[in-house]
Amino acid sequence: MKNRLTIAIQKKGRLFNQSADLIKKSGINFSIKTDNLLAKANNMPIDILFVRSDDIPSLVSNGDADLAIVGENILLEKSLFKKTSIEKVLSLGFSKCRLSFACPENINIRSFKNKKIATSYPNTVKKYLRDRKIDASIINIHGSVELTPYIGMSDLICDLVSSGATLEANNLKEVETIMESEAVLIKNKNLSVSKNKIAEKIISRMQGVVNATESKYVMLNVDASKVKEICKLLPGSESPTVIPLENENKVAIHALCQEPIFWETMEKLKTKGASSILVMPVEKLLN
Repeated sequence: MKNRLTIAIQKKGRLFNQSADLIKKSGINFSIKTDNLLAKANNMPIDILFVRSDDIPSLVSNGDADLAIVGENILLEKSLFKKTSIEKVLSLGFSKCRLSFACPENINIRSFKNKKIATSYPNTVKKYLRDRKIDASIINIHGSVELTPYIGMSDLICDLVSSGATLEANNLKEVETIMESEAVLIKNKNLSVSKNKIAEKIISRMQGVVNATESKYVMLNVDASKVKEICKLLPGSESPTVIPLENENKVAIHALCQEPIFWETMEKLKTKGASSILVMPVEKLLN
């Protein structure tokens, strides 16, 4: 494995599926066999490691993995209060969530002072409280954090929140958010020249996939006199292509929009005289 680039990802769960999909869309061909912890790409000198999320930052920092996909919340928790060789290179736009304090719905907490806080993210919570000069007790617990207020173990919790359904199911309410999180691509800062060359190619490809996620290719027809008005409505487009049509009074406009195209945008285009509006997905995008 010395001359092969290693990419570490979570071994199961939603983040695994999204990470594996991103890697495959980046042109790395590999197959996954049940319970295997390693997969070898058959078209590039790359190995994929399937590991626990909590282990990913240390694997990258120690040089056992060269690149990795991990939640920003895990990266922060495992990197606080210690020197690492990790560089965050790309925000990936998926697995979005937030780390928040929550307490029982029937309780109003105005201050965290002298409170007992149960969390699986003790380092992040400790820094948050220290920065605000709040004196509170942190209880480090893994799993079933939501139950701790009801068994008298804590006054409130600090945990990941996505949709909020888990909090609601446990009669908890969100009080305050520490951080917003999403999946990020990280790399070891001390890669060899040969490995870094492969890494840069993969990073560029992944950036292309991420760029394409929200991008759309828009085509429409409109009166030639309305071109400037229409172009102003196309979100995130640098320089649309204007093509003459058989009808000399009309043109076709093609634009790459690097922002979402909502129904409201299409309706505004229509009110300005645009017709035959076609919005297509973009699979890959290299700037």
